[in-house]
Amino acid sequence: MGDTVKLGRILGVEVGVNWSVLVVFVLIAWGLAGTVLPQEEPGHSHAVYWTAALITATLFFLCLLAHELSHAVVARRNGLTVSGITLWLLGGMTRLDGDMPSASAELRVAGIGPLVSLLLGALFTGFALTLRTAGAPGPIVASAAWLGAINILLAVFNALPAAPLDGGRLLRAFVWWRTGDRNRSALAAAAAGRFLGWLFIGGGTVLLFLTGSIEGFWFALTGWFLLVSATAESRQTRIHTLLSGIRARQIMTPDPEPVAASLTVERFLEDPSHHRHSAFPLTVGDPTPIGLITLDRIRRIPPAAREDIRLREIMYPLDQLVVAAPDDPAEALIPRLTTAPAHHALILDDGRLVGMVTPSDISRAMQWASVRSRASGPGGPVP
Repeated sequence: MGDTVKLGRILGVEVGVNWSVLVVFVLIAWGLAGTVLPQEEPGHSHAVYWTAALITATLFFLCLLAHELSHAVVARRNGLTVSGITLWLLGGMTRLDGDMPSASAELRVAGIGPLVSLLLGALFTGFALTLRTAGAPGPIVASAAWLGAINILLAVFNALPAAPLDGGRLLRAFVWWRTGDRNRSALAAAAAGRFLGWLFIGGGTVLLFLTGSIEGFWFALTGWFLLVSATAESRQTRIHTLLSGIRARQIMTPDPEPVAASLTVERFLEDPSHHRHSAFPLTVGDPTPIGLITLDRIRRIPPAAREDIRLREIMYPLDQLVVAAPDDPAEALIPRLTTAPAHHALILDDGRLVGMVTPSDISRAMQWASVRSRASGPGGPVP
């Protein structure tokens, strides 16, 4: 996800915040300071309301972070690699590398998020009751009560059985367990997500036009997010189905031409043989690549600076690239390539570069697989 600011690592997981969080933070603080707290606890100054609102909005996003961290921790305990967490407009996203190993692992990873939100809701609600009994200032009590209610609401919403919500993952785990078919379960969860998305869009639009309420806008926006995400998951599942059984060696571009990392951009561009490709692995006298340079990266360098800048200064380093083995499943590369900065995969065999998988390779493999799939219809494969 673009325009993300990295905050660092928590429990070994890289955490980032998208710029859209600032919009939601301002809206939440504005709503609390301007409406919720004055209505619940009138008679206090604007400074008191705004102080309480800002602290409450911050705690809300910390609760979202706790929700996502719970997914990450349980995923790692189930053998998955967590590439990071991003907080954004409508909550958070935990990025996992690879597929769930089993339906039970899917159940555990998906179920922990709503459970943590529900627990936080109960804790804040109990804290609010304790504060009120102790005679704490009204805005503090109201803020704690709001955090309790919003976390419970978050838990209920995330438990709805529709992708990409946690409830959709739970539905997928159930269907997977009953049928033994991972792809069928993912398509079922995606279909439920699209239905819920249209329901939210329709309901939100009606509410917005009939009452002019801002809640209608948020319902419609949430519905749009569900619809787009569920459609993307459905498309991803169909890609996995098409590429099932195909290995990286079967779709890769073999023996890509390595380029010396010490070359200047100008020297690199002078070689006409480079015009046939748009990405090149970089080496420093060793067969093992140290990074990748793409035409897009080179294009950003002003012509006047091309004689002074070397390729290694603008390359994608190896730790930012997707690295796979020749016999790795091709379908497993798709989600990794989607989130990788360069969208290219280097195929290494015992440290030796043997191929590279590009978006064009993926597209070509999918076209062939699609033709084969249609040819293997009711009449059987075409000889």
